[in-house]
Amino acid sequence: MKTPRFKMWVAAAAASSLFLTACSAGASDSGESAKKDSMTIAFTAEPANLDFTSTSGVAIPEALMENVYESLVRVDGDGEIQPALAKDWDISDDRKTYTFHLQDGVKFSDGSDLTSEDVKFSYERVQKDWKNALKSKMDIVDSIKTPDDLTVEIALKKPSNTWLFNLTSLVGAVFDTQGTGDLSNTAIGTGPYAIEKFTRGQSIDFAARDDYWGEKPKVKNVEFKYFKDAVSASNALKSGEIDVVSNLQAPELAGEFQSKDYQIISGTTNGEVVLSMNNAKGIFKDKKAREAVMYAVDRKAVLDTAWAGYGELIGSMVPPTDPYYEDLTGVWKYDPQKAKDLVSEAGIAGEKFTFTVPNLPYAKAISEIVSSQLEAVGLKADIKTQEFPAVWLDKTFTKHDFDMSVINHAEPRDILTVFSKDYYIGYDDSKIKKIAEKADTGTEEEYISGMKDIAKTITDDAASDFLFLFPNLVIAKSDVSGIPANRVSDAFRIADLSWN
Repeated sequence: MKTPRFKMWVAAAAASSLFLTACSAGASDSGESAKKDSMTIAFTAEPANLDFTSTSGVAIPEALMENVYESLVRVDGDGEIQPALAKDWDISDDRKTYTFHLQDGVKFSDGSDLTSEDVKFSYERVQKDWKNALKSKMDIVDSIKTPDDLTVEIALKKPSNTWLFNLTSLVGAVFDTQGTGDLSNTAIGTGPYAIEKFTRGQSIDFAARDDYWGEKPKVKNVEFKYFKDAVSASNALKSGEIDVVSNLQAPELAGEFQSKDYQIISGTTNGEVVLSMNNAKGIFKDKKAREAVMYAVDRKAVLDTAWAGYGELIGSMVPPTDPYYEDLTGVWKYDPQKAKDLVSEAGIAGEKFTFTVPNLPYAKAISEIVSSQLEAVGLKADIKTQEFPAVWLDKTFTKHDFDMSVINHAEPRDILTVFSKDYYIGYDDSKIKKIAEKADTGTEEEYISGMKDIAKTITDDAASDFLFLFPNLVIAKSDVSGIPANRVSDAFRIADLSWN
């Protein structure tokens, strides 16, 4: 069986914007790097459970995609689609039928063989049983046929420029037909690792699979350990308790690791930090109120004060790695006097609103500076800190019980999901639906042009304030390799990591 070659992206100690994660190690007693069988990585947002089919957020797919679950295709560090469970595929002349040819000899972690029926089961289940809002990415599928065990024919209702890329995300995960009985606690996939232990709120232990179909993982045991406090994570790295801080939540601490014992890595990301406003109800249903916020917030000051200047101002829900990126930072320039005038016109001067903030370091830091800027123009934020993920996902995300919030939306190419009418922001998407449909079914040029129009429309509507592209500083011990420079997918891939 010929396995696909996966690119590895390694960075040293430089910078860009980022949203990565990584791994690392310590030197041997002899002064030379030694191979080790285990690695521990610090993360911030822990999974509430193991079921991303019913629970939203980046934490679960970050841990499980490409490690436990795999899709037919994956995306590499440059954002290019590569083979995964499908070794290759054909597309019909009308661009509506995809024929995937599966890798031979693939087994799930429970020992059962992967067949085309598992793919059919998994993708039909997205449409019928999933509760995660991202399930809409599979709505375009019309039918799925399985002519033999290693061939899957998927017919779309219409041509789509986005569907194959969407398969690289969590909606493309392939499940065992007998392996979905307890997804919250048990994950059975085809990936290079199996979950050995899941301690809710604390850690996930991964064990490499000896029967993995592709290139064998280089580290046998990997632990994801969750820290809410950046200082604690940094101290754990210094003490040797962990080997990598995947997402340094206090950028000012990076300077403490500028030595030969560590490496500082940065890359690019999909993570737009969104100051979300409830468009459907409350104070920000009025566009003038939202416009006041857009003029009141000094995004450069937010970036410099809350996140030590790391990150990139982008002005929209589109990162520079997407083909339809356009710099929209000039649409809403900082102008506190205009903000004050709009507050007065809207009749909301001095009116309090609820600012629900997940208890994540970046969100708390941002809320403080943003609240101060809003108060300067006559808007008073009542900050309510909410436990993440449990409380924030329940009250703000699911029940839409908020006026303003702030969160890093890290899922790739999620602009149409986040700004759909039923999503937590409550944006009226009627004016962009037809543009999106035409773009998706059109030529590549029409797709790019249409998506640019959509991004510009959402920004012009002051639907939310796009503060910056999230910087994810990776700090690792010096003798680790295989750390990707870019993170442009759901997954934090661990199979490529190794000790030098």
